[in-house]
Parts: sequence; structure tokens; C-alpha cells
Amino acid sequence: MANDAVIHLIDDDEHVRRAVAFLLGTAGHAVRVHESAERFLEELPNLQPGCIVSDVRMPGLDGVGLLRKLRERGVDMPTIIMTGHADVALAVAAMKAGAIDFVEKPFDDEIFLAAVQGALSRYNKEGSDADAAAEIRNRAEALTAREREVLAGLLAGHPNKTIAYDLGLSPRTVEVHRANLMTKMGAKSLSELVRMAMMAGLSPGKSA
Repeated sequence: MANDAVIHLIDDDEHVRRAVAFLLGTAGHAVRVHESAERFLEELPNLQPGCIVSDVRMPGLDGVGLLRKLRERGVDMPTIIMTGHADVALAVAAMKAGAIDFVEKPFDDEIFLAAVQGALSRYNKEGSDADAAAEIRNRAEALTAREREVLAGLLAGHPNKTIAYDLGLSPRTVEVHRANLMTKMGAKSLSELVRMAMMAGLSPGKSA
């Protein structure tokens, strides 16, 4: 049950841990804080399940490394990664490593709490995502060749300017293609687009 789930917050910054834990607590969630990914993994066998919220940049084992360790251990707790604004490539790497969502700091409280609720819903979810993956692939097939190229760049973690340079386009043109493909894919944010692509098995080399 969602009410029994614990949100495990992992961040090396004490101020961030306190602020995020307070936000989650006031929203009625049970929270347990961890100062490092290594400490979390040490305590993992005795922890109550739920979902994980982890910073992506931490000394020692970072958020992407944590996701890989969890996958190696067969732990499938839904994980949200917190990133900085310039960490697009890291955010994409985290999604590929198994994160279900990412939020950029500083984040809007409502957006963050919605992401957490989505993770808790995933924790309680039963059944297959096969139908959803098939629907996403169908949407991808409707993209133009250029939109697929822009999608591949986004999935590779490249910002608009890099994609524009690689494709010989203006940044404004890339923005238009990006907006169009997100509309066709039904994605409201980059994190949702990446999550959908990962679910459907899309990759920089397989954008449709």
C-alpha cells in the first residue's frame, strides 16, 4: 500500500536533506534520510520498501552509480533523480540506468510532489507496461525524419545548441522540431519524453 511506503531521500547536502524531508513530511509522506548512496546500500537489507529520491551528483557513488548497483542487486524501488539545470546528459544516463523520473533543482514543490506521487503509484502498480510501450512506439513512427534526429540527440543527452550544430540547423529550428515531437509523443517535459523512450526501448541509435 502507498501508505506503508517510505520515501528514501539520499543527498550529501544536509540543508537539502532537511528541506526536502520537511516538504515530503508536510505532504504526509514517511521519509527516511541517507547522507550517501553507500550508506543507503549498507542499510538497504533492513529498510522498509517504497521509493527513492536521490541527488545525481554526490561524492563517492553518485546517483547513476546507485541506480546501477540497485539493478545489479535486483532492487526495483522506483527512483527519482534530482539534477542541476545543466545536467541533461546525467539525467538521461540516470533514466537509462533505471530512474523513472528526474527533477531539476531548484524545483517547484508541486512538480516535485507530483513526481513522488508517480513513483509511489509505480511502487503499487501491478502488471505489464507492454501496451504502453507499444503505444509509444506507434507515436514515434509518426515523427518526421528530422524530428527523429532531434529525438536521438535529446536521448543522447545533448542540449539544443549541440543538436543544432550536429544537424546543421539553427537552434530556433531545433526548438521547433523539439516542440513538435514532444506534442506528437504526448510528452509534457523532457523527463517524461526520456522516460517514455526508455519504456519503449528507443535509444539514440533507434529513435523510431
